[in-house]
This record gives sequence, C-alpha cells and structure tokens, in this order.
Amino acid sequence: MEAVAQLQGFQGEVGVTMDYEPLFLEACKKLLESSLDTRTTDMIPVEISTCDLPVIDLGRLNSTDHVEREECKKEIIEAAKQWGFFQVVNHGISQQLLQRLLSEQMKVFHRPFAQKSQETSTSFNYKWGNPFATNPRQLSWSEAFHVLPHGPPNMADHHHQCLRSMTEAFARKAGPLAQRLAEILGEELNMKSRYFRENCLPNTSFIRLNRYPPCPIPKHVFGFLPHSDSTFLTILFQDQVGGLQLLRDGTWVGVKPNPHSLLVNIGDLFQVLSNGVYRSIRHRVAAAQKVERFSVAYFYNPSHDAVIESHGTPKVYRSFTFREYKQQIEKDVKETGDKVGLFRFLL
Repeated sequence: MEAVAQLQGFQGEVGVTMDYEPLFLEACKKLLESSLDTRTTDMIPVEISTCDLPVIDLGRLNSTDHVEREECKKEIIEAAKQWGFFQVVNHGISQQLLQRLLSEQMKVFHRPFAQKSQETSTSFNYKWGNPFATNPRQLSWSEAFHVLPHGPPNMADHHHQCLRSMTEAFARKAGPLAQRLAEILGEELNMKSRYFRENCLPNTSFIRLNRYPPCPIPKHVFGFLPHSDSTFLTILFQDQVGGLQLLRDGTWVGVKPNPHSLLVNIGDLFQVLSNGVYRSIRHRVAAAQKVERFSVAYFYNPSHDAVIESHGTPKVYRSFTFREYKQQIEKDVKETGDKVGLFRFLL
C-alpha cells in the first residue's frame, strides 16, 4: 500500500532524533492496513479554495459615537448568523503576549513524548490522536494540552512555570472578550444580561494548546477531525501556517491566516440558545506534510449545571444541562469515534 510505504519511509527519515513526536506512525499503520478508506477515490483533497471571513474592528465598541457602536454590534450578530466564524482586530490582547504564549507552548510540545505523555492532572492534561479511531479518517494527526488556567497550580516544575504564566495572562484577556461578545449576541435574543456572568465563570472555561506535526500522508488523515465546538464561543489564536477549513454551503473552504486578528466561532451551545439563528459550523484542520502548526483555543464554557435553553418559538432543541451534553458526547465518541452533537437534542 502506498500510504503504508510513505509511513515507513518517513519513519526511516525521522529515526530517533525527534523523540517528542507522538506514536502516530504506529497507530496509523495499523489502521491503514486494516481499512478500506485508503482508496484514491476516498482521499482528502489537499488543495481547496479559500474564503475571506468577516473582519470586525472591536475598537468601535469603545467609540463615543452611539451609531458606530451599534453598527459594530450588528456586524458581530450578522457574522454569527451568516458565517458562524469571524475575525476580530483591536481585540485587546497584545501581539507581545500572543507571541510569548506561542513560544512557550512550542517548548513544552518539543519535550520528549515519554515525559509529556505522563503529564496529566486536573489542570494540565496531555492528549494526542484519537484513541477511539477505527479508521484513518478518525485519527487526528495532532497533540494538545488542555489547560485550566485558573485551576490548582499543578504545573510547578521549571518546565511549566512560564507557560502557566502565559496561559493565565491569555485567559485574563480572552475571558472578558468572550463575555462581551456573548452578551452582544445575547441582546439580540432578548436574553437576561446576567446569564453569562452567572453561568460562565473563570474556572468553567479552558484553553487548549494545539500542535499539528508534519504528516507524511496528508491525503489519508486529518490534522483534526471535522467537528463543531461544544461551547458558547471559541476564541482562536493561530500561527501563519494555515490549515483551518470550515464547511460553508456544503463545501469545505480554507481560512487564510491573518497575523493581526483572532478567530471567533459560534459553538453548539449558542446555536441552541439562539434556536438555530446563530450557526455552529463544522470545521477541521488539514494535515500538513512538511511543517508543524500551532494554535491556542479559548473555550468559553458554562458550569456543568447551567441550563441551555432555546430562546425562540417554536423551539428546535429541548433544554439540557451542559453536563448532559458533555456526557452524551463522551458516550458517542467512545461508541462511534466521533460526536453526534446537537442532533441528539432536537425536539
């Protein structure tokens, strides 16, 4: 099989010098040998068209001109309705902080796999690939650290002190930014203004540090599986490598990196709150053959007991708690290798 041969050749090139790489080669070879998904007709297209997401200048929200502030809010609302994704500039998070965070996460990902794979605690959890994958199309060629920035200080050794400082600084900025955007979107739904302040506390959101290693078979696996986010909002900082793709009108399109902006996308929970008016869009990350890619995602989540209820009639979704939603996703992933998502909660 050509894909298996590519893996073997890549493994020979890598040798033992890159000891920080997860065991993708071993996991993927087994899946490739036992799967029919390696047929040429079922390959993942490497080249696709790109799109220009809306770019919104959040500096206008601080304008003394009421009309300008309202126009900015309307742009945010329309982007949530029409795209589910948009870019923001003048967002209040400095480039210096973002670059320092990127530098620190590169260091921790380049630590030996044998070490970082053991670094699991309540506030710092390492994951790679997809342990429930049954074919190559379900294997994410990526690794991640899930970080609770306001959790207990379990990252006390010298490897993590700087990273912890950077993630906490990022969270202090990203949290209020997410809350402000959520409240603007909530106003359009006639929601109570205190909903997000009461249900989305600093310790209910989390950060995921992502790394996408070079992949020898980008036509057979994803960098990250197609999915929608199980959040209210996600705020994403990414490097300039590119690879993020979203599903628009039934077609996958690439998102061009913008060095001056952060990406914001609507999550499943906001789609429910809006009764389907705001769109939680499926997206994925393409695997890159020769370069590694990094990104940082801030997931704006409620507490486990928060009730998620549609604001609109007739209601499209039944009410549920965030805990119920997470439990259903975990069950589906274990049984199918992927999440089913909001389909489970339709009325």
